[in-house]
Amino acid sequence: MSFLEIDNVNLGFGPPTSRTEVLENINLKVKENEFVAIIGFSGSGKSTLMNLLAGLQLPDKGEVRLNGEVKGAPGPDRGIMFQNYSLLPWLSVFENIELAVRSVFPKMKKAEVEGHVMNYIDMVKLTPARDRKPHELSGGMRQRASLARTLSLKPEVLLLDEPLSALDALTRSDLQDEILRIWEEDKRTVVMITNDVDEAVLMADRIITLTMGPRATLAKEFTVNMDRPRDRHTLNDHPEFMRLKSEITAFLFALNRESKAENKDEFIPMPDVQPKDFKLPSATLKFKHLNKKVISPSVGSK
Repeated sequence: MSFLEIDNVNLGFGPPTSRTEVLENINLKVKENEFVAIIGFSGSGKSTLMNLLAGLQLPDKGEVRLNGEVKGAPGPDRGIMFQNYSLLPWLSVFENIELAVRSVFPKMKKAEVEGHVMNYIDMVKLTPARDRKPHELSGGMRQRASLARTLSLKPEVLLLDEPLSALDALTRSDLQDEILRIWEEDKRTVVMITNDVDEAVLMADRIITLTMGPRATLAKEFTVNMDRPRDRHTLNDHPEFMRLKSEITAFLFALNRESKAENKDEFIPMPDVQPKDFKLPSATLKFKHLNKKVISPSVGSK
């Protein structure tokens, strides 16, 4: 039995008369401790799919199951890390994580809470910044704090919704390595959303493409047959990395071309709207006439 499953899920938005079907016939099976990346274009419904997994949205049809149990509302068994760090600005790094821990583990004693929180702050290498507020942190440090908060809840599934997309290249690479290091040490099931092919091949065991929306669905999947740990410094010389990168990129471009071909005949006529004829009020016309008389003599004069 798969650990995490999406079974024939559909989801759309809007009233019946003008409804948009975002996701259609979504089927996904993830093994326990597997690292799966879902890759697709912007606007294809990737974040909507992540919200379904997290329980932030319910499907119109189908089920999301974790360890055989149907899941509805959000819960600490599915920890999600968003694109935005989502830290409370008036709390320090320690206090943000502590608040989450106390809400999930209300019976944990004070000393245990402090040790638990510091364990995850140390894990993401933020110990010197434990008492800093979010505005005192860089973007990368904020995402480290967000990662520590999510991991501190001990979720069975870690959901990563493009959490590194807003970071600069060097910080993004650093956090990719940190996530992989933590995953290697503390195995758990991970589903990551990304639009970066290199990131997907570097991090995942399996990569699944999402078609163009609307009515997006999961398409071809690629297995990453590369030993771990993976060294980013040698990836460009790794034949499997280059093969996967080329095949996935070509497949995504094919999806894009196919989508454009399907939509090229769509023509939305614009309404034939003409501007209304109107006259300026007499007071306005008089003012414009007087103003013209005042300024005209000075134009071009020495």
